Amino acid sequence: MQKFSILLVLALIALACGGGENAPSEAPPTATNAAAKKDIDVKKIWKVRCIACHGLYGDMGTNGAANLQESEKPLEYRINIIKNGSENGVMTPFGDILSEDEIKAMAEYTMTFKKE
Repeated sequence: MQKFSILLVLALIALACGGGENAPSEAPPTATNAAAKKDIDVKKIWKVRCIACHGLYGDMGTNGAANLQESEKPLEYRINIIKNGSENGVMTPFGDILSEDEIKAMAEYTMTFKKE
């Protein structure tokens, strides 16, 4: 009976460890899988990076920040401003801080503030 108990414990340990090196659950995620699963939390980025000047709803205008509720600027312009900063130097460039995907997501997010 003692041998059976030891064998049972070893079998349970083997099952808990995943059953082998080639098991699908053990494969590391590929770069494409990681990118596809990557969720960008634009609201979190907004609260950390943008809210101080633009406000919660994009209309605060602190330190000369643009009122995003009234802005008619297209997406590509917004991407450029977020990445490189504003022409007048009021807005800080975020190209070295945010990824390309995050910058695009943030530019798209700023367009949701438009008054309808």
